[in-house]
Amino acid sequence: MKKDALKLTAIVAMTSERVIGKDNDLPWRLPEDLKMFKRTTSGHPIVMGRKTWDSLGKYKPLPNRQNIVITRDEGWSDEGATVIHSPDELHQLDLQSQEVYIIGGAQIYGLFLPHFDELIISHVYQDHEGDTYFPEFEDTFDEYEVLETYEEFEVRKYYR
Repeated sequence: MKKDALKLTAIVAMTSERVIGKDNDLPWRLPEDLKMFKRTTSGHPIVMGRKTWDSLGKYKPLPNRQNIVITRDEGWSDEGATVIHSPDELHQLDLQSQEVYIIGGAQIYGLFLPHFDELIISHVYQDHEGDTYFPEFEDTFDEYEVLETYEEFEVRKYYR
């Protein structure tokens, strides 16, 4: 994927066991993490898979963000969603910002992993059961800084 000045950042919350979801939902309720997500992604395009889009329910599309859904289903569409079928198609869109946030799920994170410039990860301290996991990234992103610390999680920004 040619970058053309796009900055691609994953934003995710995960446990020490890499859990990011359960039954197509978050396995925790962390209001401060949701506020940080909104603050960080507001005014920028967000890219997600169709299952993540569906999980937003009544909250879709997320306001003040260009909601982009990547799906293999050529016939899929939904109100409020811009549809693409591969990461390369991002460059064909008129994006509201060159800073693009990838918000999940696991397959989408894996698809974009080689292209990420940064990762913003909320490390959830408590373990939670789940069925969806964030891919391994530590070999590629070995430097990080702590951005915010809360009682239940810590936000880190990882760099290549």
